[in-house]
Amino acid sequence: MPAYRGRHRRRGRDGDRRDAGRSTRTNAAAARGSARLPGELYVLVPAHNEAEGISESVTALLRQTYQPDLVVVVADNCRDATASLAARAGARVFTTRGNQHKKAGALNQALARLLPELTADDYVMVVDADSVLDPDFLNHAVAKLSADRRLGAVGGVFRGSSGSGFVGHLQRNEYMRYARDVARLNGKCLVVTGTAAVFRAGTLMEVSAARLSGQLPAGDGVGGVYDTTVLTEDNEMTFALRHLGYTVLSPKECSLVTEVMTTWGDLWRQRLRWKRGAVENCLQYGLTRVTWPYWGRQLVTLLGVLTTFAYLGSLVYSVAVLGGIHIQPFWMAVTGIFVVERVVTIRYRGWKYMLASATMYELVLDIFLQFVHAKAYADSVFRRERNW
Repeated sequence: MPAYRGRHRRRGRDGDRRDAGRSTRTNAAAARGSARLPGELYVLVPAHNEAEGISESVTALLRQTYQPDLVVVVADNCRDATASLAARAGARVFTTRGNQHKKAGALNQALARLLPELTADDYVMVVDADSVLDPDFLNHAVAKLSADRRLGAVGGVFRGSSGSGFVGHLQRNEYMRYARDVARLNGKCLVVTGTAAVFRAGTLMEVSAARLSGQLPAGDGVGGVYDTTVLTEDNEMTFALRHLGYTVLSPKECSLVTEVMTTWGDLWRQRLRWKRGAVENCLQYGLTRVTWPYWGRQLVTLLGVLTTFAYLGSLVYSVAVLGGIHIQPFWMAVTGIFVVERVVTIRYRGWKYMLASATMYELVLDIFLQFVHAKAYADSVFRRERNW
């Protein structure tokens, strides 16, 4: 592809490096794990000023036991060394032109060049530039997709990166609980997260055609695969796939590490975008056979917000008016149930984390998220300007 510069190089099992442009499909198959695809596998890595971690992300892709045929870093409005570092790590580079729609717009530009050159049996993976795949991710994803033609996408189960102090620690615990929940459901998930997802090229072509025909929301209006009008393009893509009759899956074997937010302010902005985007995606699609469970979750979340504010209000009232907090046996029993839940759901991180969770210190994050949810609902109702 003329728009991609640099050379993708693939490492075989013997450690020798091969130029992807000269590799035959037979050579590609020999370098892969046990899973097989009928076509080729292409990886897109949207990146905006990701110089700090892009080399590690590309290296993880090139060291997969099932190796992709091409890794392309989509350099979007970068003002740092993302492009040069990506090319040096072994990826090809696609540079966006005049993109004003962030990740979704960058991917649409790259897919507009890539999809016409693919067959329906080829595969496309999208990976965030701040995500590092575990070595067997693609092997398991390919096996799942090969076994089920109605599987529209295979996503990842992520762990939080190290560092970032207390706020990073809370996110790592949160992600571990999410991974536990998905594993208990055998990979069934509500959303194929944007951290990493694999699609059939034919499925993405179908999404594009459905946007042009009016079967799905129009998005950018010119058949772009991703909807550039929404805050959460991964959530909207999940809705689109399910309305076309596909299922989605996040197997526990498809694991990766993704970056955590480093400050409370960054976490606030991230979660506000996620929550408001999820609410607006529900409004966008309305109440359908696909969206009713998502509407149900929004209702449960809203009740949780109201309950939290009522609880905090009762504490303030007890202290300010009644002169102190009066402990009741019933509420002590309810608190005990919450303590057990916190301890049990974090056991995969080890006994030290279980012991710490018994102190209920993670209520800090729970209450923080309830305030995020409250603002997201208010912003949606009052149609406040969306910034992220």
